[in-house]
Amino acid sequence: MAKNSKDIKPQSTPNGGKAKNKKKKKKHTKLFVVFTFLFCVFVSAMLTFIIVGNNVLTYATDFIDGGIVINLDDYKDNQNQTSIMYAYDSNDNVIELARLHGEENRIWVDYDEMPEELLWAFVYLEDKRFYEHNGVDWIRTIGVLVKPEYKGQGGSTITQQLIKNLTDDNEATYNRKFGEILRALNLEKNYSKKEILEAYLNTVSLGAGCYGVKTAAETYFGKEVSELTLLECATLAGITQAPYSQNPYADYDECMNRKNQCLEEIWKAGKITEERKEKLQAKNTKVLEKGSSTSSDNNTNEDDSEILSWYEEYVIDQVIKDLQTEYDYDHNEAWRKVYYGGLNIYAAVDLRAQEIVEDSYENRKGFPSAYKDKDGNLPDSSIVIMDYEGRIVALAGGTGAKTANRGYNRATDVRAKRQPGSSIKPLSIYAPAVDLGVVTASSVIYEKAITLPNGDEWPRNFNGDHGSEEYITVEEALVRSLNTVPARILEESLGIKPAFRYCNENFHLNLSAYDADRSPLAVGGTNTGVTTLEMAAAFATFGNGGRYFEPYSYYKVTDRKGNVILDRTTEQPEQAIKDSTAQSLLGMMTKAVTQSNGTGYGSKISGFQTFAKTGTTSDNCDKWYCGGTPYYVASIWYGYNERADLRTGTSNPSKNIFRHIFSQIHQGLPSKSFTDTENAVDAIVAMGEEG
Repeated sequence: MAKNSKDIKPQSTPNGGKAKNKKKKKKHTKLFVVFTFLFCVFVSAMLTFIIVGNNVLTYATDFIDGGIVINLDDYKDNQNQTSIMYAYDSNDNVIELARLHGEENRIWVDYDEMPEELLWAFVYLEDKRFYEHNGVDWIRTIGVLVKPEYKGQGGSTITQQLIKNLTDDNEATYNRKFGEILRALNLEKNYSKKEILEAYLNTVSLGAGCYGVKTAAETYFGKEVSELTLLECATLAGITQAPYSQNPYADYDECMNRKNQCLEEIWKAGKITEERKEKLQAKNTKVLEKGSSTSSDNNTNEDDSEILSWYEEYVIDQVIKDLQTEYDYDHNEAWRKVYYGGLNIYAAVDLRAQEIVEDSYENRKGFPSAYKDKDGNLPDSSIVIMDYEGRIVALAGGTGAKTANRGYNRATDVRAKRQPGSSIKPLSIYAPAVDLGVVTASSVIYEKAITLPNGDEWPRNFNGDHGSEEYITVEEALVRSLNTVPARILEESLGIKPAFRYCNENFHLNLSAYDADRSPLAVGGTNTGVTTLEMAAAFATFGNGGRYFEPYSYYKVTDRKGNVILDRTTEQPEQAIKDSTAQSLLGMMTKAVTQSNGTGYGSKISGFQTFAKTGTTSDNCDKWYCGGTPYYVASIWYGYNERADLRTGTSNPSKNIFRHIFSQIHQGLPSKSFTDTENAVDAIVAMGEEG
């Protein structure tokens, strides 16, 4: 019987079943591979996360718990701080002359000098949980980090801001933020809140070039930090958000808005009553006009608008030079020490004398009328006034209003060396000759030019002759400033080597080897020239018993802790010439002022013995007056900046300037003479037998 076709099952194809199984198996294999791969990736990621996380955690823990990363004590000692130059007034009170700083005006003030209101203002406006957190305010930090527009700002605590101030690291990256967090945690492990807050308040930028609360308090309010009111404290704290654009000088209204916000935070902290808050918010903070505060009057750096006096600039030059000598600094290191080292420099200036000098030189008071040169410029001048123990009392390096810092100082700059003319004769001829026993004041010399090897007669006197062919005393030759007599003494008795040695070794004129010759030594026609300062220091030896004191413009320099690092008060003088020589020269130069035929005649300061030696170069381009009274000695140069004939004839403008300035300086001083000098007795007569 045939089977029903429905009952008949189709016969399976062996190859078809195998294909299906293979497909299923292949699918399962792919899933397994994908799953295995993802699992491996997950496991690898987890292992990497664990390993990296463990390493990061270990590193962070070691970093935080390790040694001090940022040493606040070192920073306090070595940070960029403003140096201050002081002077003593007539009552020996210390007054501030100038502040020296680079781009940052910063002076450290200790925590105990800060009023409590100042601490409130900065803490409650900037970091209200400062006293609770451990360097990082995690609530603020996490809140900032989750923002898509995160730029690395907004979540910083005072501790973190301090780190930015100290490291100048403000890069807006997560790496920088992570490093900042670690350093903040480390800082709080090693320092107290008091130490951290003190450092922050001394480093925070507060606009107008001020760094730290002390200079800001002085600049904006003319006060010490300890004198600040709550209103002023809130004003300072409000500046921190945008020091350059929200300080009182940049945007006063916005500054007041920030001040009110600060007062609001102080009130919320429960430190003041609502009534006091509202009363203070209704007030505008009184701020000094820009540039009118005690500090900003004198805040200065090399490019600042505030101009240093000639004297103050020379103090800086001398301190830099002495730091190089004493501590083996290079020039840049010494310069940075002055402008960034927080030094206290005590200048030796006589404030009254300097004021008189500046008034004369700025306004050309005491200056005679003069011709202008081919470029339309009047003659210039420089002056240095000293006492007889090396102290520079006053100086000016040029005429007219001083309009720039670190400029050309004609009194002290080696570039300003000019030929001294006859003013060199007491230093190069007369003092050495008397000191070595070659001549005395009463020695008689044949007044006639010498004959050079080529047969020429040399030199000529100022009137153009080669001498009177008469015998005259050394004293008369000096009084009349004859050229023939010193030339003859040099040639026949003294010699070039001793004369040159006295100029450089005894009187420190720093002439070059080219000046070891007749013309430079006998009549002042030097190749290198001399500075006004060098001549003042050299002529001081005639009024102090023959001693040479190195000129100084400051007494001492201390660091911020009060340690003396430079001291000019203990230096000992050199005996440049014998006391008897100094007495003899002083007597001769006194007669150069009192006798009518003397070149210094008419310059005597009434009531005071006055001595002097004038100088005029052969081309009439330079006029000098070197001399003084028992109180002070001065050196004055007068001439064009670009050498040209002064067209003054025999008159000497430097003599007029001396008389004008010294008459004022000596007002109120007791009359005085040098001891035993006006009638000095010759010590040795070596050439008296000549006639």
